Amino acid sequence: MKYKILYRGALSSCNYGCTYCPFAKYKESRASLAHDKAALERFVDWVREQSGDRIGILFTPWGEALIRRWYREAIIDLSLMAHVDKVAIQTNLSCSLDWQAHCNKQRVALWTTFHPTQMGRARFLAQCHELDRQRIRYSVGIVGLKEYKEEIASLRRELEPQIYLWINAYKEIPNYYTQADLDYFKSIDPLFGYNLTQHKSKGQRCRAGETVVAIDGDGNIRRCHFIKKPIGKIYTGDIKAVLKPRLCPNQYCDCHIGYVHLNDLGLDDIFGEGVLERIPTAPILQSV
Repeated sequence: MKYKILYRGALSSCNYGCTYCPFAKYKESRASLAHDKAALERFVDWVREQSGDRIGILFTPWGEALIRRWYREAIIDLSLMAHVDKVAIQTNLSCSLDWQAHCNKQRVALWTTFHPTQMGRARFLAQCHELDRQRIRYSVGIVGLKEYKEEIASLRRELEPQIYLWINAYKEIPNYYTQADLDYFKSIDPLFGYNLTQHKSKGQRCRAGETVVAIDGDGNIRRCHFIKKPIGKIYTGDIKAVLKPRLCPNQYCDCHIGYVHLNDLGLDDIFGEGVLERIPTAPILQSV
């Protein structure tokens, strides 16, 4: 059986302090970090035992995971498992990239985000060019703040043309964008409108819970990160027993890792096998 997993453990620390970040960050104790490490290692062992399935994995941590050795080691281990089709992670790209030499690079991908107040564009681009050199698949994203327009334009020009640059809409201020702003951001990211929209999802068909699930550090299975009720636990039952078609119970869905799985939006046709790393299967027209 083929399915995708969004894994989010207890890790909540980050080396960045972005004011727009929706996730609360904490300075974690050694004990809490050790707990996260043990949970991740248990998850990797569980994946190893599912050799009869085809699995894709995206790590969606509350904080920055790649500065933690155990996440780098987990990605290496998972990429070397024959039944793991893809292992990807959301990252600010601040860590060293030397560890990727030990991966199966055909199965590793990065969902990267540029934060201009935390890292200079030159340093971020140097990291991107290193990924190019290592032939690691990746996308690049940025929050669509108006004051970032020049950074976004420069980033688009300086990235390799085939790299997808996505923009996450800033939604903390109602009616934040003028029509000119919208036109500008859509010229850079033609899919920007999807992220800007609160998609009506209640009663809609969604692949969450059928071909993609969210799993936490304790092994609880949920349909997605935005539906709290567990539907099973990987350590006490067969994950395949809970995978089935379901309709969304939430009124709206406005986060990419949620709405991308809504059947009627047709985004599976756009992202296909690149859905975990947020890379469209075919190039889309982006302004430079």
